[in-house]
Amino acid sequence: MNRALGLTGLIIGFGGSIVAIFMLIGALRTRRADLAKMGRAYSLVVLAGAVLAVVAMQLALAQRDYTILYVAQNGSSTTPFLFNVAAMWSALEGSILLWGIILAGYITVVAHKVRKRMDDPLVIWALIVMFAVSIFFFGLMLTAANPFVANSPAPGFDGPGPNPLLQNHVLMAFHPPMLYLGYVGFTVPFAFAIAALITGRVGEGWLIETRRWTLFAWGFLTAGIILGAWWSYEVLGWGGYWGWDPVENASLLPWLTGTAYIHSVMVQERRGMLRVWNLSLLCATFSLTILGTFLTRSGVVQSVHAFTAGSVGPLLLGFFALIVAVSVGLIGWRGDQLRSVGRIDSAVSREGAFLANNLVFAALAFVVMLGTVFPLIVEAVAGDALSVGPPYFNRMTMPLGLTLLFLMAIAPVLPWRKASGELLRERLWWPAWFGIGSLALSVVLGARGIAALLAFTIGGFAAGSAFRQIALATRRQGWRGLVGRANGGMVVHLGTIMIGVALAASMSFMSQGEFTLARGETAHIGGHTVRYVDSHTVEYNNRISLIARIKVDDKVVYEPRLNRFRASGQTVPTPSVKAGPRSDIMLSITSAPSEDDPSLGLRVIVWPMVTWIWVGGLVMLFGTVLAIFPGKRRNPLQAVSEPTPMELEHSR
Repeated sequence: MNRALGLTGLIIGFGGSIVAIFMLIGALRTRRADLAKMGRAYSLVVLAGAVLAVVAMQLALAQRDYTILYVAQNGSSTTPFLFNVAAMWSALEGSILLWGIILAGYITVVAHKVRKRMDDPLVIWALIVMFAVSIFFFGLMLTAANPFVANSPAPGFDGPGPNPLLQNHVLMAFHPPMLYLGYVGFTVPFAFAIAALITGRVGEGWLIETRRWTLFAWGFLTAGIILGAWWSYEVLGWGGYWGWDPVENASLLPWLTGTAYIHSVMVQERRGMLRVWNLSLLCATFSLTILGTFLTRSGVVQSVHAFTAGSVGPLLLGFFALIVAVSVGLIGWRGDQLRSVGRIDSAVSREGAFLANNLVFAALAFVVMLGTVFPLIVEAVAGDALSVGPPYFNRMTMPLGLTLLFLMAIAPVLPWRKASGELLRERLWWPAWFGIGSLALSVVLGARGIAALLAFTIGGFAAGSAFRQIALATRRQGWRGLVGRANGGMVVHLGTIMIGVALAASMSFMSQGEFTLARGETAHIGGHTVRYVDSHTVEYNNRISLIARIKVDDKVVYEPRLNRFRASGQTVPTPSVKAGPRSDIMLSITSAPSEDDPSLGLRVIVWPMVTWIWVGGLVMLFGTVLAIFPGKRRNPLQAVSEPTPMELEHSR
């Protein structure tokens, strides 16, 4: 029954997308608004199909319906409820199903928002592009990634449950959906960009349609990346939050190009410049979400985040190549119309700073992509296994990251077109002193090393610049002045600065050690004392946990765990973290006591300022929410009717 319902939902979603495209194309050919409205209404059909498929999968997981192969491979009667729900996106086919329902949701919301504009070819083409993407993913689920393949279980069969790493922390229930809301959300601005290229309306009007959608997608992707880093920190036991894993990099790449677009689009709106660049960034961002999906789900990389090899790899790679080819072809076709009507008058201007910012983001994306994809190319061509590890990424990205912090300090104070030396001295006076104060404070607190001191100094400089802008906005309009893209962006900058400085501090001053402790024995590391008190075993339905009691600095007792999952026999540590504003102390069990050796193996890591990574992430999300809403002086309805810079140029 569940299998039949699920397959029916997939067929409805696939068929509804096809019918919608035929109706929308018919509306373009015949200029019939009623056909366009009917095509738009099929978004509800696609959503209904996706919901039916997801409900069928969740029922199958809840009922342990092992007649479905996916449930037999990923479900278990011993899996706790929350992780049983999350099992839907813990493996390949279910993760594509999650992608499908989120995509159907985005299409439905967009179709509702544009319901009064179904006579506009730009809107119709955007919907066609989104339905075309929907056809690919529903088609994928009906063929190579079918989550409802039949199975014949033996009597008394019980599944292994999700990967133990994916049922060891509550973040597993939230990290993948957040990441997918970001990944899939970039379909909307991509669709409007392709629609603008097809219709030839490549001025600034289409930007109004995509502004908030881009911020929504970017905000969710940011949340997904931060939650993923937190999951690694809390679950994997190796003590890190970012290991430059290929799958981690796959989520970072579209974030980098999406961030570059969010900045450079302001130049196009204000000066009519960077049109080719902005369209290329949007197309690249969506393309990179598909590439990231390929890396995660094709089995070409070995990672704790990656899924097993399957037949979806060539299909995803082909879809990625198709998107790139279509995007490049359309941009080349509209080349003459994409010429900018403005130009950069001075490098010392806001548009000059945004251009430099974009170049740095592009360089970062290139460095990350080179380190991620190059080993795969070498292995595919020459058959040699090549590994690119954290030293490469840290060495290449650190100077670029510091450059971005510097640009974050300079860009907000620069005027458009040109800045005088006197104006710069006036506006950078307090931010500069803020940076000097940060340097002095970091030295007093014991910071050493050129990279760390530069990060503290430039971070303080950038924070002073952001605080200056926020202070000016609130002085003029009160706290309502924080609402809007410009000032919400300053709040995002503050969060980014927190993360950047925390990354530099944690990587520069981290200390760690591994100890073998008998009961009551003490170890010292990084100015802290840890004492092994005792340990005991607790049995759960799905695992057996060894819980050690460790007293830190003779104050609070923390309890790291070593979990052995019954179904797989896999042992997974769960670290315990003593978090604080200055540093974290992470405790992770490396070996359990036994009858022959009653001592405990313990890894202790002291991470300076790690807490500020999570605080910075929250500040970034808060700033994104502020930026999504229009500021007091912005009226989107007026903006739509205003002539674009190109239209003004033609009217002269």
